[in-house]
Amino acid sequence: MRGVVGVLALQGDFREHKEALKRLGIEAKEVRKKEHLEGLKALIVPGGESTTIGKLAREYGLEEAVRQRVAEGSLAVFGTCAGAIWLAREILGYPEQPRLGVLDVAVERNAFGRQVESFEEDLFIRGFSEPFHGVFIRAPVFRRLGEGVEVLAELGGLPVLVRQGKVLASSFHPELTEDPRLHRYFLELAGF
Repeated sequence: MRGVVGVLALQGDFREHKEALKRLGIEAKEVRKKEHLEGLKALIVPGGESTTIGKLAREYGLEEAVRQRVAEGSLAVFGTCAGAIWLAREILGYPEQPRLGVLDVAVERNAFGRQVESFEEDLFIRGFSEPFHGVFIRAPVFRRLGEGVEVLAELGGLPVLVRQGKVLASSFHPELTEDPRLHRYFLELAGF
């Protein structure tokens, strides 16, 4: 695999995603301004604080630039935890929160509880032969799925990993494990 993957570096655990990509031999570029998107065909939006990510992305002109690139099909995006919230079309209970709206889902923030209720659980991901260890920290859940959104993993009957075209979103943090499979899956989705 060759190429450069952008990692939104406004806030959150972007360094961990960069490390996960490095272990796969992929160069990661920190994205803070819309100019940083030039030449990229893949972007990872990390976990962190979804309201802050949304506000900063809007302030720095990234919101519209990313939305346009996703709409034209030239950018694959992977959002983890807060990043998944930012990708959603609807954020339940927070209609004014800035969001990208490129994933046709309604997401519920902190659906599995607060920080102190964080947990880890093995997940069965469609297409993976072995379970994937999911790390859930103030994790969201996808409550409503639009047409064309496929569920790749569930926890307790609730979707925690979904895909729509070249948009991938997880409730959990794959970058906090040593397992490269989900990042590799995204790279393949992006055409690496």
